[in-house]
Amino acid sequence: MSEASTGLRLYNTLTRAKEDFAPIDVRNVRLYVCGPTVYDFAHIGNARPVIVFDVLFRLLRHLYGADHVTYVRNITDVDDKINARAARDFPGLPLNEAIRQVTEKTARQFHEDVAALNCLPPTHEPRATEHIAEMRAMIERLVARGVAYVAEDHVLFSPSEMNRRSGPRYGALAKRSLDEMLAGARVDVASYKRDEMDFVLWKPSRPGEPGWPSPAGIEVDGRPGWHIECSAMSMAKLLEPFGGGLQCDDPLKNTFDIHAGGIDLVFPHHENEIAQSCCAFGSERMANVWMHNGFLQVEGQKMSKSLGNFVTINELLRTDTFGGRRWPGEVLRLAMLTTHYRQPIDFTANALMEAERTLDGWYRAVGDVDAGDVSCAETVDALLDDLNTSKAIAGLHELRAEASKGSLGAKQALKRSAALLGLLGQTESAWTAGKSANAGVDRQAIEAQIATRLAHIAAKDWPAADRVRDELLAQGIQLKDGKDPTTGARVTTWEMKR
Repeated sequence: MSEASTGLRLYNTLTRAKEDFAPIDVRNVRLYVCGPTVYDFAHIGNARPVIVFDVLFRLLRHLYGADHVTYVRNITDVDDKINARAARDFPGLPLNEAIRQVTEKTARQFHEDVAALNCLPPTHEPRATEHIAEMRAMIERLVARGVAYVAEDHVLFSPSEMNRRSGPRYGALAKRSLDEMLAGARVDVASYKRDEMDFVLWKPSRPGEPGWPSPAGIEVDGRPGWHIECSAMSMAKLLEPFGGGLQCDDPLKNTFDIHAGGIDLVFPHHENEIAQSCCAFGSERMANVWMHNGFLQVEGQKMSKSLGNFVTINELLRTDTFGGRRWPGEVLRLAMLTTHYRQPIDFTANALMEAERTLDGWYRAVGDVDAGDVSCAETVDALLDDLNTSKAIAGLHELRAEASKGSLGAKQALKRSAALLGLLGQTESAWTAGKSANAGVDRQAIEAQIATRLAHIAAKDWPAADRVRDELLAQGIQLKDGKDPTTGARVTTWEMKR
């Protein structure tokens, strides 16, 4: 497939414009998304980039072929927050063993939670601790090129030194000068820094903390700073076809297609990634396109533990913490995708209820049909416009209206189109059964009562039929009567009343 034939346009944070997307190599379209730091369960704000860029991954696979897209999402498993959580939760264990307990448990829960959100696994999921050698090699290069320096067993990167040289400018992604960034940043004040904006590439490990042999002639063991980790992991997994990045200085071979994450990562994390990678490789760009999803609020307020509205994916899926009930992962996913990814989103219980009603209607419309090989061109066209999921969902509502009239083609088109968004991934029977199990109701007993009611209706015993309906309603079971579009026979479906 030629580069121009896809028609994909993406908003690039680097240029502040929507641009035609042309991959460097159509045989290997490359995407990197910043993943979790595994010290605690992922919160609902963390779910937004996971869901949004899963849709991008699905779209790229549709356009270029599943074998021609590489998606990398990292796991940060060395960090001060991890050390603190390990010491708190496992005070009787040696710190390294406690850290392993924390990271393994948290990473496992993250995988279970995002799978429940219908997210495809990435092509690669590197862990920071697996790529220490690449981090040290990059740091050695940065020191040798004069943009990083050693001070009191630390290695620090100098943005001002970078900006004295030709090439990309520090602050180009955030569109701010060094002075503006310093005014709005929380920087670590340290006597060994040459400049306040200098940031840590490597630092010494305290006794008992994880540590590795240090780069740049430092004699004590140490560990990486946060930003260098993503530079090294993206290099290791996305530049391998070109020799892993460090083996050559060809700028075209040291750039990948798309780097993505939350808007909160633009500065300092992504700005620092660009600085490290471009200076180490001598390239103008680390990635050609930078994509960022907007902020998330909960019930109109910034999410925080102090406000009591801090909610994890796991809590939404498995407890009654939010809205007084558990929510299917597909409901959380649809609620996220209803708002365009670059816009802020207000995550509310009402939005979840509306998403669930929508999915109930879609599943009723498609029933248990197989999607077949029908076209999903309208959904693709919507997503080609910078992942316009809200437009795509509007098209699904139109398909649902046609499917409800009995059109097999519309049913198949609805199912296939929704699949591109990671929705309607099961049959109506499985969806209904899953909701029943999640709500703790006896599906077989409900179906038996519905059959009894239908028998009363057939016998024209309306008072008895109404009593069954009222008994179910008292249990929170809402009945909906309709007709089979083919036979005209009465059909009764049910859902949990909210």
